[in-house]
Amino acid sequence: MTENPLSRLKLTNPIHLLALGFGSGLIHPAPGTWGSLLGVILGASFLACFGQISFVILTALSFFIGCYLCHKTAKDMGVHDHGSIVWDEFVGVWLCLLAIPEVNFLWCAIAFVLFRLFDIWKPFPIRQLDAKLESGFGIMIDDILAAVYGFIVIMILRVFL
Repeated sequence: MTENPLSRLKLTNPIHLLALGFGSGLIHPAPGTWGSLLGVILGASFLACFGQISFVILTALSFFIGCYLCHKTAKDMGVHDHGSIVWDEFVGVWLCLLAIPEVNFLWCAIAFVLFRLFDIWKPFPIRQLDAKLESGFGIMIDDILAAVYGFIVIMILRVFL
């Protein structure tokens, strides 16, 4: 019988706790969706309280920290980009939130749905990069690219809404 990769993790380890999105990546089904939902809640709260410049800095730092968190956690699990690792979803959805004109339910829901759509669909070149890159950067970059697609759509929507 094969050991469950999650049994190799401990939520008392701050690296694992963050990579698993404070435990949101352990919710099934669809851990990426649950992680993205918590990411929207945390991100929108931070954005509303501290403003866009602080949120840009948080998002950028979270990307670089996430490369380490995701790499270390994946290595500890023995599985590259296990579904329970959702820090990449946090950072991706935060990037989409940077495009919204105001923090309200509608814009946050649009950012969430667009991010999840592109993260699941993985249009070119996301799927190709996801298959080739294996480090923590590889875990993070597919979500960043999905967020870029979402960001662009939000900017287009802002013109028409």
